[in-house]
Amino acid sequence: MILKYKSAKEFTMTTGNLFIITAASGAGKTSLIKALLAKDSQLKLSISHTTRKPRASEIDGVDYHFVDDATFLSMLGEARFLESAQVHDARYGTSQAAVEGPLKAGFDLVLEIDWQGAEQVRRLFPQATSIFILPPSIEALERRLTGRAQDSAEVIAKRVAAAREEMRHVSAFDYVTINDDFDVALQDISAIIRAQRLRGMAQLQRYASLIQSLT
Repeated sequence: MILKYKSAKEFTMTTGNLFIITAASGAGKTSLIKALLAKDSQLKLSISHTTRKPRASEIDGVDYHFVDDATFLSMLGEARFLESAQVHDARYGTSQAAVEGPLKAGFDLVLEIDWQGAEQVRRLFPQATSIFILPPSIEALERRLTGRAQDSAEVIAKRVAAAREEMRHVSAFDYVTINDDFDVALQDISAIIRAQRLRGMAQLQRYASLIQSLT
C-alpha cells in the first residue's frame, strides 16, 4: 500500500475524534454502528471503497463505494487511500479525503474496518480510539451468518475461519465489547465515545474560547 502521509503529525490539527470499530463478520458491527449514527448527529461514518459486489440491501455511496478492481488499483497507485486490505477475495480501502474532511469540520468519525486496516490507521493516527466487537460464541456467529441467507455453506465456513483469525488480534484494541445483548453493546460503545469526547485535550481544543475567558 502507498501512503501519502509520512507521519501522524500531519493529522494533529484535526478537531474531531476518530473511532475505529472492528469485528468479525456476523458479530453485529454494522447494526451497532447504524444505531450509533441514528442517535448521535455529531458522529459520521466514513464510507469505504470495495471491489466486492453489493448485497441486495446495500446502496452505493451509502454502505460502500462499490468500484471495480481497476478503479481500486488506480486509486491505490495515486496514494488516495489511508488504509487498504484484501478480505474474502475483495479489496477494501478508506480514502484519505473521507477521513480528513469530517475531522477538520469538527465531527467525530467512525471507521468500520478490519484489523489490518485498523493497524495501518493507528500507525498514522495513534490518537484514534479502537474498539473490537466480539460475538458471544462461535456458534452464535455461525447462526447469524446462516440467518442472513446470503451465502452458501462453503462461504460461511470460510467466513467463520476468517473470523477466528480476525479475533486473534483483539488484544491490540483499546476497548472490547461482547455483542450478546444488542442494547448493552450499544451502551458500551456509546460510553466509550462519550468518554473520549470528555478527555482533557479534546475539551481544551473544543472550548478554547470559554477556557481562555475563565482563566
